[in-house]
Amino acid sequence: MDATLFYVLVGAVIVAAIARWRGWPAPLLVTVVALAASFLPFVPEMAIDGHVLLNLVLPPLLYSAALDVSFVGFKRSLPQIRRLGIWLVLITALIVGLVAWLIFPALTLPGALLLGAIVAPPDAVSAAAIGRKLGLPRRVMTVLSGESLINDATSLTLYRVFAAIIAGATLTVWDGIWQFVLAVVIGVVIGLVFGILLHQLRMRVADPVVIGTFGLLVPFGAYAIAEHLGGSGVLAVVAMGLYVGYNAPRTDYTTRQQEAPLWLSADLLLESFVFAYIGLQFRRVLDDLGDESVEHILLLSGAVLLVVLVVRPLFIYPAHAWASFQDRRRLARWDRTVTSGAFDERRRKSKRWGSYSAEELRTRIVRERMAGLQLTWKDNAVISWAGMRGVVTLATALAAADIAELPTGPSHAIVIVAFIVTVGTLLLQGLTLPLLIRRLGVASDVDHEADVQALAAVRARSKQAGKAFLAEQRALWEQKYGEIDLRAFDAFANRMTKVETDTDHAQETEESVARPSAEDLVALSRGWLQVRREVLLEERDAGNIDEEVMRELITAMDAEELALDTRGAMRLPGRA
Repeated sequence: MDATLFYVLVGAVIVAAIARWRGWPAPLLVTVVALAASFLPFVPEMAIDGHVLLNLVLPPLLYSAALDVSFVGFKRSLPQIRRLGIWLVLITALIVGLVAWLIFPALTLPGALLLGAIVAPPDAVSAAAIGRKLGLPRRVMTVLSGESLINDATSLTLYRVFAAIIAGATLTVWDGIWQFVLAVVIGVVIGLVFGILLHQLRMRVADPVVIGTFGLLVPFGAYAIAEHLGGSGVLAVVAMGLYVGYNAPRTDYTTRQQEAPLWLSADLLLESFVFAYIGLQFRRVLDDLGDESVEHILLLSGAVLLVVLVVRPLFIYPAHAWASFQDRRRLARWDRTVTSGAFDERRRKSKRWGSYSAEELRTRIVRERMAGLQLTWKDNAVISWAGMRGVVTLATALAAADIAELPTGPSHAIVIVAFIVTVGTLLLQGLTLPLLIRRLGVASDVDHEADVQALAAVRARSKQAGKAFLAEQRALWEQKYGEIDLRAFDAFANRMTKVETDTDHAQETEESVARPSAEDLVALSRGWLQVRREVLLEERDAGNIDEEVMRELITAMDAEELALDTRGAMRLPGRA
């Protein structure tokens, strides 16, 4: 078993690497290759408990995804994310369950609803990869990524409820609602507690290897404790990831440089293994089915696949229209408040509003609370077609097969339906989504133009803050070194602020005065970088710059500090 597991891991990663090299959907290629390999006589069978697979794979994948999601964008797009991640999952599970029960009564209604909960949540990994490659607008990417973070929590809560009913528990609708509310509250609280603790550790420990190791372990702890207390382990991991990711720019740069490639490698390994494992299981599940059941289950699989493809756009467009109508009503009420004169009184009493004009506040409200108005029908077309199923659907299907109270036939039917729905959506939607994006022209330069303007403003403010810092440090150097070394300080400061100086004069200055110590120059450079980082964080918190843009600038500054450390290591005494 150990050797087989190793071979599966290596083979899956190789196939995924080839897919990434060729620009193909890696999950789809890994699954197809594993499926074909399962029919080879020399390939042994593998058996892993579905719950173990879910508990080992889901926490790190969710945590890694949450680290990369913009918390500001997530908060701004929360209405759309909530509609897709909660209500769409509930409606999809209900409709799939009813259709499956009518076609395959042996499932029973609870079993059919269990199947609906399993196939309801899309996995945005493939959609996000395609979107990044084709340059989808950030507003669309935020909705897709945010949906994938919370729809798993809804799906797994439904899964837990229907599994309990199958096991013989008597639950009412109100019991199910209470379980969902409890799962949300406990999960978010546990996640925030773990996130705060991990952030404090990241702030106090400068060893990136230790921090990276804790980062790999903590998601499992948050997930397990939240599930043990009756909460949502998914939401615990997501809340922790959002908190840690939002505060990551405040930690040591070596931590950020260490964890980025670490999580990319972990994602590739885990996702490749899950899709390979599912593909290898397909032949065994087919063998366990009787010949008389195959046609019936294939009919069920086709019907469920059709339902998940159709329900999503039929929900998204009416829901978006209704939400936009409500947003416009709220905006109209705001405009009436401004014109009635009540705005000035409210602004006078508000610390938050005091420095903004009516038009500036209106712009901020539209941006922060009414982001749904920004989505066009083309954006919604892309979101509607980005419903590929993935790891969660496959892992929960395997977990359902281990439910003792579920007969063998229905349990295997659930696995096959989940497999066909996953592969079918990856084929139909994953392969055609790039064509749809190109045909609609959704990928645009709007984000780029806005980013250029925001970057210009941030750099101007950063330069001013840097000059203020240098002026303060110049006064300290004057007290410490005297007038002579101020010439060296000025030459060094001019180079940092990229002020053009006469080359001969600069050379004369450096040759005619004693240079400050290497420690002083390194400290000055670190202070300069820190001031610029603080400006970026302030602009991010104020909503003046998108978090993705801020992260790009932070990455560039991290590279500067790495180069600074490299030079410092060669110049400072006592270091290798």
